[in-house]
Amino acid sequence: MAGHGTGGHPHGADRLCEAGERVYSRAVRRGRVPRGDAVAVPCLLELAMLHPDPDDMDWLVPTSPQEVMTRLLRAVHDEVSASQRRVGSAVEAVERYAGLGVRPPAAGVWEGTAIRVLDGLTRIQAAMDEATQACTTEVLTVQPGGIRREHELSEGLHRALALRGRGVRMRDLYNHVARHGQGLLNYLELMGDAVEARTLDEVIDRLILFDRTVAFVPANTEHTVALELRHPALIAYLVTVFERLWRLAVPLTAPLPATGIDGISHREQSIAALLAEGHQDAVIAERLGISVRTCRAHIARLSETLGAASRTQLGVRIAQAGLDGPPRTFIPQVPESPSAR
Repeated sequence: MAGHGTGGHPHGADRLCEAGERVYSRAVRRGRVPRGDAVAVPCLLELAMLHPDPDDMDWLVPTSPQEVMTRLLRAVHDEVSASQRRVGSAVEAVERYAGLGVRPPAAGVWEGTAIRVLDGLTRIQAAMDEATQACTTEVLTVQPGGIRREHELSEGLHRALALRGRGVRMRDLYNHVARHGQGLLNYLELMGDAVEARTLDEVIDRLILFDRTVAFVPANTEHTVALELRHPALIAYLVTVFERLWRLAVPLTAPLPATGIDGISHREQSIAALLAEGHQDAVIAERLGISVRTCRAHIARLSETLGAASRTQLGVRIAQAGLDGPPRTFIPQVPESPSAR
């Protein structure tokens, strides 16, 4: 009986409203009450605590308190029984699922968690340390975001040194702008031949691949949640993406290709192509790993060099100069490293 009631009286017989309590008590004491007394308390009729007097329909007689108590106890008993049945079903389900986890895998079945969510920097760092300890051959990384800050480089330095000590080869991809960071140059000098770095105008979001068996990618924009991937098909796809970007990238030791247009740098050519595609300044800055302020300074120099007085005119001049396509990329003619095969 609990839980019944009208919109104005949302209660059950176990907890009557104040008005309902007064009318019902009066009905029990007097044996009946006029129908008009129940107009303000329709809950009593809905809960069957009052019902019409068969001898005179203008009066209402009460259900005895003993019967009301019996109804309440029966309802409680039914609810408890239903809860016990649900608990029993849940226990059986838990035992069934637990049994699935301890069965030995069939021959040829790939074992391991295909995708694991790592929530929080502590869990991410622990998983990365575990993968580093197990790595024996190569590490492939994509590091977006422009110039690498000292604390970003130092966070993973212990892992990089451990890998170098075991003879693991590392290949890193960065934005072109990362070339101007002294911290990265110091890091590469410290790592020596263990690390090979190349740069591109744009790179994908952060990616770290260990031995082509496990990969880590960010799962949110704040990089406080990551995915640990071990599914062979996903890993093979990410390796293919990395290798194709690697072939298009420029070795860090080689200069960026010239644009062929006096006064326009390689970065400005990249910005011109993105402007021609209709991107806003903030989007261009993010894709190239530079600040919005730096991006706008380059756009101002582009306008001056091309003689454009407005953004609309700049778009026309970019097209006229042939800068509305992707920058010509130098494809290095270097031997493929053994780890890339």
